Amino acid sequence: MITFEAVSKVFPDGTSAVDSLDLQLPPGKITVFVGPSGCGKTTSLRMINRMIEPSSGRILVDGQDITEQDAADLRRRMGYVIQHAGLFPHRTIVDNIATVPYLLSTKKKEGRARAVELMERVGLSESLAKRYPAQLSGGQQQRVGVARALAADPPIMLMDEPFSAVDPIVRAQLQQEFLRLQSDLGKTIAFVTHDIDEAIKLGDMVAIFREGGHIAQFGSPRELLENPADDFVADFVGRDRGFRSLSFDPASDLPVRPLSSIGADVSLALDDNGKAIGWKGAPGGPGTVPLGGTFQATDSFRQATDVAITSPVGLALQVDDDGRPVGVISHAEIAEHLAVARAARTQGDGTRPAREDRVP
Repeated sequence: MITFEAVSKVFPDGTSAVDSLDLQLPPGKITVFVGPSGCGKTTSLRMINRMIEPSSGRILVDGQDITEQDAADLRRRMGYVIQHAGLFPHRTIVDNIATVPYLLSTKKKEGRARAVELMERVGLSESLAKRYPAQLSGGQQQRVGVARALAADPPIMLMDEPFSAVDPIVRAQLQQEFLRLQSDLGKTIAFVTHDIDEAIKLGDMVAIFREGGHIAQFGSPRELLENPADDFVADFVGRDRGFRSLSFDPASDLPVRPLSSIGADVSLALDDNGKAIGWKGAPGGPGTVPLGGTFQATDSFRQATDVAITSPVGLALQVDDDGRPVGVISHAEIAEHLAVARAARTQGDGTRPAREDRVP
């Protein structure tokens, strides 16, 4: 566990970057620091591994004050990933990944074997091992950066906007790969981003910073979207927060109706394998029109709602893994079910469960 106790940072020019920060990062979870530029989130992250020393207060890791530990030793026990990967340009990929094991006196053969294992874990081909960073794409370099941070199997990882320098498609791929890794490894991760969508997608807990280095709200993504603490948080998470909060409910909970309930005017067009390929009888023409999308039980309310809105017949079609139709549900039915589910969550002690899933 990482704990901030009344931590402040004032730079020599008098700038206050962080002011009396009290925060606990739960072990084995991803805590995201997010907020506008200059709000102290990166300063807070770098104080954890003493790249920046706090002006006052204490930071504890598993109950031990980090200022009582050797800074170099502390950093070797924490993985660190930054923008643009920060790789050594004169070292091969395999030697970049093995940097920390080498520093810990691991034999070169063992270090390289570990590096190759990690390449596979982060989705890199072993054929890239002897290449240099300049010969890799931006997304591949970021994967190398993550692998290097994992090389010594640190219990804690610090990640400073690691995916912000790549294009949106690669970024989405890296985020999914990162979540897959975390589900396997269960590291304690502090993650800095300026992107609230990334924070909501990746974080088990999210700390929204406001200017002056203060926490505006700390909670699960669902809590931030459904119960913003004030106007600043509401504006920061966005006006579409209600729609985005649908990402936390699995579509498997929806009361999907059987296909027999569709009615006589509209029907599904199927191919020879029973896979849905379009709607018959939809407005816009006598023939078959595209489905407008489908969803599966493993998707989210958000996906099902989007399909219902874009459907030419006003129905979201649920399909199985092979694309065969399972049932349908309308946008109005989704909204009704959501209202009941949210009312149920607010009963009792009024608390909401921490986020347990990350449906994109």
